Amino acid sequence: MPLRRRWAALLLGVAVVLAVAAAGARAQDYNNGGGGDGEDEEEEEKPSFKAQEACNGAFLTYTFTEREKEYPRTKNATAQAFAFKATATVLNTMTEDLKAWQMFVGFQHKEILVTVGGAVLLDGTDLPANVSGGVTFAGYPMANLLNSIETAGDLTQIQAQIDITGTQFGVKPPTAPMPRTIKLSNPGFRCPKPTHKQSVMYVCCVKDPKFKAKKVNTTTRYLPRQKADLTIAYDVLQAFGNNYMVQVTIDNWSPIGRLDNWNLTWEWKRGEFIYKMRGAYTLNKEGPACVYSPAAGYYKDFDFTPAYSCEKRPIVVDLPPEREKDKDVGNIPFCCKNGTLLPPSMDESKSRAVFQMQVFKLPPDLNRTALYPPQNWKIIGKLNPQYTCRQPVRVSPVVFPDQTGLMSSTPAVASWQVACNITRPKRRAAKCCVSFSAYYDDSVVPCNTCACGCGGGGGGGNGTATCDADARATPLPPEALLIPFDNRTAKARAWAKIKHRRVPNPMPCGDNCGVSVNWHIMNNYKSGWAARITIFNWQDYTFKDWFAAVTMRDHYSGYENVYSFNGTKMGAPFNNSIFMQGLPGLTYLEPIIDGRTPEDPRVPGKQQSVISFSRKDAPNVNIAKGEGFPKRLYFDGEECALPDTIPKPSSAHRRASLGQIVMAVVLVMVVDSLCL
Repeated sequence: MPLRRRWAALLLGVAVVLAVAAAGARAQDYNNGGGGDGEDEEEEEKPSFKAQEACNGAFLTYTFTEREKEYPRTKNATAQAFAFKATATVLNTMTEDLKAWQMFVGFQHKEILVTVGGAVLLDGTDLPANVSGGVTFAGYPMANLLNSIETAGDLTQIQAQIDITGTQFGVKPPTAPMPRTIKLSNPGFRCPKPTHKQSVMYVCCVKDPKFKAKKVNTTTRYLPRQKADLTIAYDVLQAFGNNYMVQVTIDNWSPIGRLDNWNLTWEWKRGEFIYKMRGAYTLNKEGPACVYSPAAGYYKDFDFTPAYSCEKRPIVVDLPPEREKDKDVGNIPFCCKNGTLLPPSMDESKSRAVFQMQVFKLPPDLNRTALYPPQNWKIIGKLNPQYTCRQPVRVSPVVFPDQTGLMSSTPAVASWQVACNITRPKRRAAKCCVSFSAYYDDSVVPCNTCACGCGGGGGGGNGTATCDADARATPLPPEALLIPFDNRTAKARAWAKIKHRRVPNPMPCGDNCGVSVNWHIMNNYKSGWAARITIFNWQDYTFKDWFAAVTMRDHYSGYENVYSFNGTKMGAPFNNSIFMQGLPGLTYLEPIIDGRTPEDPRVPGKQQSVISFSRKDAPNVNIAKGEGFPKRLYFDGEECALPDTIPKPSSAHRRASLGQIVMAVVLVMVVDSLCL
């Protein structure tokens, strides 16, 4: 072959090789969104790349980015505070949408979150928030992550990013202060142990094939409504360009939960403000103050004088009953009950509250479909359970009947639901307490010291400067239960002297509870036994439609009757419980009143009843060993603090002595006389 032809063939081969290499580079650029050597370097720098590509579920990452030493500077490494920044992401890699995503980050270095972008705390805790035990983030404003197939892989629709700024303690550089774990909290997903490489943590959470989800309407993108102790519905009735009409519905579903004088609050995240309301009102109606709000910068010629509230966290309260038919602020079904929400088992018409609002929006949300509910909902009442509310979840629009009376119906423009559940109070954080007494012991075990806190309050507001907040409560004579704690000291000292007990110095602090309950074992005979419950109100407040619930132990099956109250057995989840409420005409628990003379102690309001139990279905109950005392006791939905000890008879007092019988009779006579 001539030399010229050989060179031509060689050049042709080189051209073919270069063309194939270029085509491969172009194919690699198209498939992976990068190109050439730069992408290889990015893949090496991003250790989660291969795991992300192989994930078919939800891919979560947590990346620690930077930190800086804070003041005060300390030589103790564990006490030194560092300001840190981190980023977390949730990527939907499934063929279906990921609805209402929730990501748990197991912080473990005493972290305090200061700002969070792209998400909110699921339990609605205000920032700054101590999250040293871990925290769950919920998506906001992007609560749902669409799938890649229907969005052409648009990361802005299939991935959410959480920007975290906060403070952490005790981890010196160069060690990165990483959480112990990250995982997806949505039900029906399994998350293995996350992979940790340097300052990056990642995990792929996949659907659990064993999880049996409830059947839902698969034709919509909405989640099913949740079950909770209390739910709040946020239903948009009308939508305009710069404002919308919304109806808020509060439903109490708990068989022992209630609210009195409820206060409802939330946080506007996008500059909204309330212009009009019906069925409720804001506690601080500061229309003129709106001229200094961000809304005034956009609505320059707007009259803010009639506006209800421009506060970021407004406080909404119920209207009184006399405004129910008011044509301006009332005329809303289920409104105007002065903030009372009863259990549905007592009165379904009083277990719901409804009000409506006209809400104005700010740019960039100036179109009909730009609708965002407020976040971080909280609801409280007077002597009521503590509720923890989750963030709003988009649900299918509620359907309202036609207002003209026709057979047609109208769906809401959009609907969200907030689920709130009762949380058990922390130790020494209750609002009511219980004392124990029995026929076989002439002393009363009072409420625990500082059962409702030591900051003062009903029941004798002792300060810790003159009493011992950590001392065990001193046994009392029975008549001491009928007087405020401030007047019990002399009786407690005298009783201790009679019983040859040591007198503490200083004396234990009071329980500081606005309501106290005495549970007294009255008798114990062959065919059964009986107890007496007495409720004392130490506040200047009347409890209307009060109720109580007591959870017994194994001897609950012997329950026969409650004689002066209306008593009924409860079902799941409150098995072994008795629900009690006042009989018609006796539904008020009166407040504390002055004594007959200025020298006499104040007299609490009270209600009392006897409860009988049979041994037919519970023959093995040992009353002498203290098995007749309740396991839990609730008043108006609030779980009361129980004593640490119970009365126990000595070996010489297996039977009631004459003095003990006299004690029981005297207590009943005194209580009955004061009730007249």
